[in-house]
Amino acid sequence: MKFRLGSKVTKAETTNAGVTLTVEPAKGGAVETVEADIVLVCIGRRPAVEGLGLDKAGIKLTPRGRIEVDAHFQTSVPGVYAIGDVIDGPMLAHKASEDGVACVETLAGQKGHVDWNLVPSVIYTQPEVAWVGKTEEQLKAAGTAYKVGKYPFTADPRSRANAATEGLVKVLADKATDQVLGVHIIGAEAGTMIAEAVLAMEFSASAEDIGRVCHAHPTVNEALKEAALAAWEKPIHL
Repeated sequence: MKFRLGSKVTKAETTNAGVTLTVEPAKGGAVETVEADIVLVCIGRRPAVEGLGLDKAGIKLTPRGRIEVDAHFQTSVPGVYAIGDVIDGPMLAHKASEDGVACVETLAGQKGHVDWNLVPSVIYTQPEVAWVGKTEEQLKAAGTAYKVGKYPFTADPRSRANAATEGLVKVLADKATDQVLGVHIIGAEAGTMIAEAVLAMEFSASAEDIGRVCHAHPTVNEALKEAALAAWEKPIHL
C-alpha cells in the first residue's frame, strides 16, 4: 500500500488491462503514470449549508465553513440548534445520530454529551480498517508518553480458522496511567471489533482492564485482549 500525499490526478484513461492515471505533485513537479485495475474517486466532504439563509438569520460559521455551536449544539442564535455534518467533528452518520440524541436530551433538561474523540471510524475495505482515539503521531505531537501493544491476527485462533489472518490490532496506552488512548485495527472484522474498544475508552479503561476481561474463545476479539495485554505488560499467546 502506497500513499501519494500532496498529489493530484490530472488524467484517467481506461485500457484493456484497467486504468492508467496521470499523477503529478499538487505544487508542481515530475509527472508520473500509475497503472490500476480499478479507480475509486473520493473528493471529500463539505457541509451543505448553502441556501439556508444562515447569514440572514445571523448564524455564525466557523473558519471551515461549518455552523458554529456551543457545547450544547446551540448556534449563535438562541433557540436554533445544529448537529451532524454541518458542525465540527467527524462527518460520519453515527456521529450525527449521537449528536441528535444529545441535543434533544439537552432540550429536555437532561445532560446530553458526545465525545468526538471517541467516535469510531471504519473503512469498509477488505480487510477492514477501524480506529478510535489518538494516533501515535498525535500523541507524539502532544508530548504524551505512551506504550504500544500489537497483536497479529495470524496468532488468533478464530482468524486462522476463518482463513482471515491479514492485519493486526494496535493499542496505545498512557505510559504512566495505562489508560487506553487509541485503538487501531486492520482485519476482516475490524468494524465490529472497534465497538469494544470504544466502550472501554468511554469508561476510561486501562490496557490492563481490557486484558483482564474474559473473552470467549475462539473469537477475533481475543486479538484485542492480547494487544491490550501487550500494551500493559506482555501478551499470553505470542
